[in-house]
Amino acid sequence: MRKHYDWPDLPKGYQNTMSGPHAVPLGVNGKFENIMIESMHMEEDPAAWDPKTGAVDYNRSGLPLVEIVTAPEFRTADEVYIWVNKLVHALSYLKAVDTNAGVKADVNVSLTEDDGQQKTERVEIKNITSIDAMKSAVLFEFERQKKEGSVRETRRFDEVKGVTMRMRGKEQADDYRFIVDPDLNSVILSDKFIAEQKKLIPELPSFKLDKLIKKYKIDEKDASVLAKDVDVAVFFEDVVKHIDGKFALHWVTVELLRVLNYNNKKLSDVSVSVEHFVKLLKMVESEKITELQAKQILNKFVPKSFDPSNVEGKISSEKELEPIVKKVISDNSNAVLECRNGDVKAFNFLIGEVMRATNRRADSSVTRKLIDKALGK
Repeated sequence: MRKHYDWPDLPKGYQNTMSGPHAVPLGVNGKFENIMIESMHMEEDPAAWDPKTGAVDYNRSGLPLVEIVTAPEFRTADEVYIWVNKLVHALSYLKAVDTNAGVKADVNVSLTEDDGQQKTERVEIKNITSIDAMKSAVLFEFERQKKEGSVRETRRFDEVKGVTMRMRGKEQADDYRFIVDPDLNSVILSDKFIAEQKKLIPELPSFKLDKLIKKYKIDEKDASVLAKDVDVAVFFEDVVKHIDGKFALHWVTVELLRVLNYNNKKLSDVSVSVEHFVKLLKMVESEKITELQAKQILNKFVPKSFDPSNVEGKISSEKELEPIVKKVISDNSNAVLECRNGDVKAFNFLIGEVMRATNRRADSSVTRKLIDKALGK
């Protein structure tokens, strides 16, 4: 359909949309987290008009977007906030959104009496660009309508001031003069296509969270960290096919995520092989390498992992470590003096220097024992 309206964000005078009185949406009568979804359709993104300056940003104008229209079933701003967060999380599982692109929403607010009768006219707040702002806009509009009442209109939300302001009177469907676009073909979704897509849908976050807790006996806090990113959750499930889940948990939820966050990457952005990761963990588990070594190797797994099997192993021999410890003590007389006065930080410093000298290969318990011995514990 062509939806006509005269506004600076729509330079061609109409918006292509699958909504309107005679349109067929992509989806109807859905449900997510106990909220009905009346329809879902595609349309083009208009430009962004700045009411303060009058400037128009055409950067996203014409790009396709999916509009999800919920039924008026939310009762509080908190319900809106929680539901939209869960929706965005679920869509990220489906790889259906670019979470870096943000969210844009129109929020409709009206008040009802205790018996459900309409108390104020529905007001649409356009182009809210964050979930936090959605909550703030609902809270402000709720209080405003309680004091002032409302007329059917379109408003905008000023995030800096935390207030909504009138943009224009609200159009009715007839005002948009919907007509079928003569230049665009219909979108045909065959039963076969729909069936194929259903097979590709992954487990959604709530199901994945419950599965991680029950199947792998993980506490809810750790399971929530895993379930936040579908790629990380699936990676963990693949890893625990080959190694104990409790041992692997810390290495996935803490160490792997540490490396990804440091490099400002998601797991889907890099190539970390399950096989290489499991080999690394088994080398730690069998004490072939130290945990410090493993962390250093893991740092190098981004952007692409490698077989860690040929890495030099842990040094546990007192005979091999003793001269290194003696040199570290000889080179750090101040730390030794502080150590003798009971300074734990100085003692840990000496251990760190031995680790650095051995490229993190020194067995920490053997190192500690040799330092104790050299200092006359």
